[in-house]
Amino acid sequence: MTATRTFSVPQQWQDPLTILGILNTARTIAIVGLSPNELRASHFVGFYLQRHDYQVVPVNPRESVILGQKSYADLTQIPFPVDVVDIFRAPDAVPAIARDAVKIGAGTLWCQYGVISPEGGRIAESGGLTVVMDRCMKVEHARHLGRMHWLGFNTGQITARR
Repeated sequence: MTATRTFSVPQQWQDPLTILGILNTARTIAIVGLSPNELRASHFVGFYLQRHDYQVVPVNPRESVILGQKSYADLTQIPFPVDVVDIFRAPDAVPAIARDAVKIGAGTLWCQYGVISPEGGRIAESGGLTVVMDRCMKVEHARHLGRMHWLGFNTGQITARR
């Protein structure tokens, strides 16, 4: 039997004030691993972020358009500045994505739930990026900016009826 090493995500990579600051200042979010499949979490998060006035940039080499936006093969192909690189990929892909995020001058490397890579976090941090790890951007947006609703959308109605 092999021993499994666990990694406790550093508190600074999950700091609520840092997260709130990112959500309030970021405008352009490159989602690495954004799926065209409406049933995938990455698609739902991208759709939600678009509805809340963020520019979502799909990064998926298998697709040309996702959520009505041109999809890029990798971060280095994006011809404009990116504020946040949001990752929906396996943890072993994170170090290379972090290097690309540093290369393009992104402000934040954001790793979704379960996407935990100490090496990727260190690469991003040493490159000057803010790191958020093991957090969902949609959930944090809803939590910090008051848009939490049982379906994930703000209905605009205040009622106990469903």
